[in-house]
Amino acid sequence: KLQASGGGLVQAGGSLRLSCAASGRTFSTYVMGWFRQAPGKEREFVAAITSGSSTLYADSVKGRFTISSDNAKNTMYLQMNSLKPEDTAVYYCAADPTGTWMDGYWGQGTLVTVSS
Repeated sequence: KLQASGGGLVQAGGSLRLSCAASGRTFSTYVMGWFRQAPGKEREFVAAITSGSSTLYADSVKGRFTISSDNAKNTMYLQMNSLKPEDTAVYYCAADPTGTWMDGYWGQGTLVTVSS
C-alpha cells in the first residue's frame, strides 16, 4: 500500500514537500515515481527514482522538483520549489518493478493547489 501526503494550498513561488509512505511490503527494488493529474487533463509523469537512486524528471518540473527516497523509512519524497499555478493537480505516487507503470502499485493522491 502507498499513502501520499503533504499536499495543500500554496502561493506561486512557494514550496511543498510530498511524501509517499509504503506499507505492507518493501519497495526497495522497485522504481518509484510521482504522477499528477490536473482538472480536465490526463495523468502525466512527473518524476521517478530507481533503486540505484537514478532520477528522471519531466521537462516541466526539471530544476524545480527533486525526488528522493529513504529506504530505511520506506518513504519517497517530492520536494517542489518555485511552484507555478500550472503545477496545480492531484499528485499520485506509484511503485513499479520495471518502471513501465503497468504492473505496480498506486497511492490515493494528494491535492496540490498553487494560487497566482
